Amino acid sequence: MKSLSLLPSVLIGAVASARSMTPMAAIAAARLAHQGTPGRLVLLDHPLFKVGALFMGVGELLGDKMKSAPDRTVFLGLLARVMSAGIAGAALAPRGRERLGAGLAVGTAVPLAYLTLAGRKRAMARIGQTRSGLIEDAFVVAAGAAVVAMALRGRR
Repeated sequence: MKSLSLLPSVLIGAVASARSMTPMAAIAAARLAHQGTPGRLVLLDHPLFKVGALFMGVGELLGDKMKSAPDRTVFLGLLARVMSAGIAGAALAPRGRERLGAGLAVGTAVPLAYLTLAGRKRAMARIGQTRSGLIEDAFVVAAGAAVVAMALRGRR
């Protein structure tokens, strides 16, 4: 097994640190395009999950710009990151190493949530909540898509 085979799991954890639903939305988009992920998780094949994950991802992107949006490090924000990173990390891990992939993704997402929040707050002070959020959205969505694509390419 290649030593970098778990890299997508770590990277999807980094994505989850900034946007909790983006990892699930990126995987759902791949599954809707009939692309299987390396790790075997039956939940990801359910049509309701795929559509729901996409809607939740879009909803998070819209809600993040609201003044009332809570910090990503509140309990529910961290819980969402743990769940999303864990599922996505397992899905992107090589078959048979799903648990390790989940652990690596969660272990990346939680501490990085504090770092990405600090960076976002600095950006908000300089350019405002909406602009900083849109820039962060663009980066995180692109990163999520790239990580999932990398994992799928490595599967072939």
